[in-house]
Amino acid sequence: MSEDETSYGNQSAAADYGGKVPVEHLDYGYIETCKDVKYLEMICRVLKSGEEGIYPHLIDFCESHLEKLDPRSRALRKETPVATAASLSNDEWSQIVEDLKTWQEETKKTETSLKQQSVFDDTHNRNMPPIRGSNCSVPLSQTSVPKEKRNSSKGTLPRDYREWDKFDAEKECERIDGNLVKKDPGVMIKTGHPKIKTKVDATMLTEQEKLPLANREKDKGNEAFRAKDYEEAVAYYSRSLSIKPTVAAYNNRAQAEIKLKHWHNAMSDCLRALELEPGNMKALLRRATVYNHMGNFPMAAEDLRVVLREEPQNAAATQLLSETEKKMKECQPELQGKGKKILIQEVEEEDDDCNKDETEAEQTAHPVEPSQAVGGEESSAAPGERGDMGNAQKKPHGRGDGGPHGEFNSAHHGHWRSKGASPDKYKVPQEPREKAANGTSKRGSTASVPADQSTGAKETPVGGNAGESVNLDAPCGALPPPLARLKNEGNLLFKNGQFADALEKYSQAIQGYTESGIDSPEDLCTLYSNRAACYLKDGNSQECIQDCTRALELQSFSLKPVLRRAMAYESLERYRKAYVDYKTVLQIDSGVVAAHDGVNRITRLLIEQDGAEWRENLPDIPRVPLSAQQHRREEPPSTDVLQARAERKAEVQFTALKQEGNEFVKKGQYQDALGKYTECLKLKPEECAIYTNRALCYLKLERFAEAKQDCDAALRVEPTNKKAFYRRALANKGLKDYLACSSDLQEVLQQDPNVQEAEKELEEVTVLLRQSLANADASPAKPRKTVPITEVEGDEETASAPDSGGSHRGEATAINLRPTNAYEFGQALNTARCGGDTAACADLLASTTPETLPLLLSTQLDGNTIGFVMQSLDSHLLEKDPNLVYRHLNHLHTADRFSVVLMLLEKDERRHMTQLFEHLSAVQSSEFTKNDVQNLANKYI
Repeated sequence: MSEDETSYGNQSAAADYGGKVPVEHLDYGYIETCKDVKYLEMICRVLKSGEEGIYPHLIDFCESHLEKLDPRSRALRKETPVATAASLSNDEWSQIVEDLKTWQEETKKTETSLKQQSVFDDTHNRNMPPIRGSNCSVPLSQTSVPKEKRNSSKGTLPRDYREWDKFDAEKECERIDGNLVKKDPGVMIKTGHPKIKTKVDATMLTEQEKLPLANREKDKGNEAFRAKDYEEAVAYYSRSLSIKPTVAAYNNRAQAEIKLKHWHNAMSDCLRALELEPGNMKALLRRATVYNHMGNFPMAAEDLRVVLREEPQNAAATQLLSETEKKMKECQPELQGKGKKILIQEVEEEDDDCNKDETEAEQTAHPVEPSQAVGGEESSAAPGERGDMGNAQKKPHGRGDGGPHGEFNSAHHGHWRSKGASPDKYKVPQEPREKAANGTSKRGSTASVPADQSTGAKETPVGGNAGESVNLDAPCGALPPPLARLKNEGNLLFKNGQFADALEKYSQAIQGYTESGIDSPEDLCTLYSNRAACYLKDGNSQECIQDCTRALELQSFSLKPVLRRAMAYESLERYRKAYVDYKTVLQIDSGVVAAHDGVNRITRLLIEQDGAEWRENLPDIPRVPLSAQQHRREEPPSTDVLQARAERKAEVQFTALKQEGNEFVKKGQYQDALGKYTECLKLKPEECAIYTNRALCYLKLERFAEAKQDCDAALRVEPTNKKAFYRRALANKGLKDYLACSSDLQEVLQQDPNVQEAEKELEEVTVLLRQSLANADASPAKPRKTVPITEVEGDEETASAPDSGGSHRGEATAINLRPTNAYEFGQALNTARCGGDTAACADLLASTTPETLPLLLSTQLDGNTIGFVMQSLDSHLLEKDPNLVYRHLNHLHTADRFSVVLMLLEKDERRHMTQLFEHLSAVQSSEFTKNDVQNLANKYI
């Protein structure tokens, strides 16, 4: 038997007797085999107390064995008497007395000298040190009271109460102030904080040295923050980050920046914290606070919902979300009347991607308040957050005619300011139509230089950066040269961020196309698509949708009009139509990143809005013919991409099912919740929380066996799960397996002693366990046996007990067939096993109640014991009483550590077990069927 098994057996024996040591354990043999330190200490205390008699040799033997296991045990400590004069020699005592006399004399001399010497002799003619915060010192002579006054004050009598009523404190204070000579200069008060360096040179430090130094600077910042000195807090947090960047320091500095209303700095710190630890709750909450102050309410609400999914009880997030949603509703009436303005952030090229070609840099648009500025230097978008608005990040295989519908480099680093745009403004009046037909316009002089100047070259600098030259007269499909020039000018203006001017050019080109009478649907589709991009940039989503629809009527399933219309729908919060257009884009070209992001975004919103049935409310998604899938990737998606898509889909479905199951549990609909949790486990079979939730449903429905199986599965995934132990205990209680229930409840209390429910259940189960044991014992109560204890000389081992008997194999073994406790049962079983007497073991099992077998075997459970029990049941008891064999087997597997011992069985022991179940399945009985035997065999084999 291993040490762990012996220790568990000792604890079980101590628990059986209510924490008291039985007399049977005060034995050399038991003490020698015991490995439990705490139980040995209890035995040692009982022996030392003399309650059961005084046995010096046995006490020494117990202490020596305990010292081997734990040399520092408290039970080995011995009291040492206080030293007195009698315990010391004469020389030592006289030396102590002389030292005390010498110390007493020296103390008296020192005290006398101090009384004779004046304390103020050295400081009488010297000034006192300056007062803190001033540059003056006060002479001691000014503050000291003259000796005459000190002496005269001794004879003064206390004032009468009537005099105190007439005493004027203000006059007395003025008289005292008038006697003082004010020669001290004014106190100099320093204002402002000393400049604190925000960087610390830690290049020569190791990583182990950096961490405590960074934590110390962060703690200084925390102290300054608590003192509401936020500027100083930012300085110390910066010092900490310069030493070692940490998530906590970034979060703290972000909070201090929020207090100072430095929104951009706070946003930067939140983003850095999220880079180090994605999903950090504090960083998300503070970023939402920044978004809220900057007017970006949808992004703030999205971050707050993420926080509340992880921490539903977060009061700050709940309050901020309600405020944000209220502000969004206040802006809603204004935004429905006219198209929402869209926040578009220009993205500068990264160092790693500076040499790569990019298509249009139209970023993800987020609705903002109508009064908020769009674009410009004071953009409220968070730095580093990118998206797509209107154009795919992937380079399409279309014609390279420039503009928002063609391919051009979007790395424009300048700032732009959009002008207001309306449909009526860009209608071409009657007067300039002839000019449009001839290729000139009202604003043409500001955008281009006549082509016939100087050398007559057609490449003319137009807007843009210095030195840039664009051929505005380049041909564009079937468009005549004047219209092609208008389109090229619009493309260049769009590239430079002048969207209102570009919109005017495209409108003139569309009007000229109508007047010219040419037939080129592809070119007209491009013009409408380009003008829709300008509307989208300017926040006019309604006009963008109209132009995209016209473009699609001319050329079905054109990629960019569908994508731009999807984003316009999303900005107007018409999510179902936006979802349909995004899915159509992915049919045309599955590599469009903006469409993938839009689908993921809208899927989350629709699940929150419509629940698990959100797909039923969607319009029909058109099927794109193969001929229109001109931008489809030739190679199939990689395995990683397909796996990532499947994981995202499964995650969304799993979250929805789990939430539905939780709602059913709150409503008390446990049968419906079972179905949802079962579907969750099909998606994620290793999710511990789902097993414990489903076990709760089984408990409520009194299906205790299934509840126990789910708790076992949860403990295989997470061996220390407290809920699984507690709910398995309740399942065992329902199955009337009180011993296993008690073991699980003790495990719960060992992890968390404050669980009051577990304490109450343990008290109740302990009573039930004692009652079951008392009912199972059919024999009359026997008087307590007196165990003789024999003194052993030397280190010889004790002999075997007289009644255990030693018989040769094959001879009849005399054993106790009526054991009263686990110890006596173990002694009888060991006697039969040592003698190889399976018949005696069968007689012992025949006289034992099956319900008590797991408890009696708890201290003797090992592979050899199980094999011997199986052999005895098969060879003797099966023929006499097969029903009793079945009941024994039905309870034996519930013994503690049975599953562990089962894995360690030898080949012969497994053979005996298999043979027993084969013979048992062939028996015809009214209490069990062949199927019952097979189900029981699955728990053993």
